[in-house]
Amino acid sequence: MATSGSFLKGQDAQWQEMAEGRRMQMLCYNDQLMMLRWEFAAGAVGEPHTHPHAQTAYIESGLFEVTIDGVTELLGAGSSYVVDGGVLHGALCIEAGTMVDAFTPHRADYI
Repeated sequence: MATSGSFLKGQDAQWQEMAEGRRMQMLCYNDQLMMLRWEFAAGAVGEPHTHPHAQTAYIESGLFEVTIDGVTELLGAGSSYVVDGGVLHGALCIEAGTMVDAFTPHRADYI
């Protein structure tokens, strides 16, 4: 259960299957900001895409090949990245893992 309130307890955050090898856990949000967690199986792809929202991501675990605006980096646990709105980006999961994303403003399509 996502919340637009001030708190969300871990046991209340439900996982949603999104695509082959990927699932999302909606965390907290308000009109200006949203935070969620993604779990990727090895080989899962976050297809190249754009959206108007600014985005940051923190790699919690695993290994990801992340491409932003044509530049590709291999990112592991503890790494992070930022993407401006409208910029093409995507990821390939090399070793199963999780990442935490934040968007501003919130993404209504995920609520």
